[in-house]
This record gives sequence, C-alpha cells and structure tokens, in this order.
Amino acid sequence: MTRPADIYLRFLQLTEALRGLPTLGALDPLEERILEFVARARQTKDRLSVRDMMAQGELGSPATLHARITSMREKGWLQLTDTEDARRKQIDLTPAALKHFDKLAEAFAKAAKGT
Repeated sequence: MTRPADIYLRFLQLTEALRGLPTLGALDPLEERILEFVARARQTKDRLSVRDMMAQGELGSPATLHARITSMREKGWLQLTDTEDARRKQIDLTPAALKHFDKLAEAFAKAAKGT
C-alpha cells in the first residue's frame, strides 16, 4: 500500500525533472511564492495590479517585489497588461507559465497513479 507521503515524494521527484527542462528561467524561492500568489489570484479571478502586489508586505518590501516582478517578466513567467487606468498595470501569468502549471498538474496525477 502506498502512503500519502510516498505520492507527495514521487510528485517532488517528477517536478524536479521539470525544472531541468529549458523552458523558462529558474525562479528563486521568493519568485516561486510570487508566482503562486499570482496564480491563486488568477484562479479566483481577482484582479492583481503591480501596486496591489507591492502592498503584499509578507512577500517583501515594495522595492524587492518590484525588482522580482521585473525579473520574472524577463524570465517569461509574468506579463503586464493595461487596465482602464493607464497608470496601472495588471499582473498575469504568461502562456508559458500556464503551460508549466499544466505540467505540474500532470506530474501530480502521475504521482497519484503511482506510475
């Protein structure tokens, strides 16, 4: 019988293999947290502007977050889109980032099957 921990550990092993694929630039731990935050906002259909993101004190200072958002855009993870207010930009995942999440979901399903 497979323990739930075995499934999770298999998932981690499969995701490690995904990191080796040359699709998008590597993320540091803070950038991974930012990516997950943006993905959750997208999932719940919440609008997330750069200003909103910079107000997330638990993720770092506004200057740190701005630098990380810029870095993540350059790496291909995030994109900015215009809003009705030209001074505000909306943060969203790029198609490549969405594809990455699709691959993670496939890895999770594969780990759960035990294959």
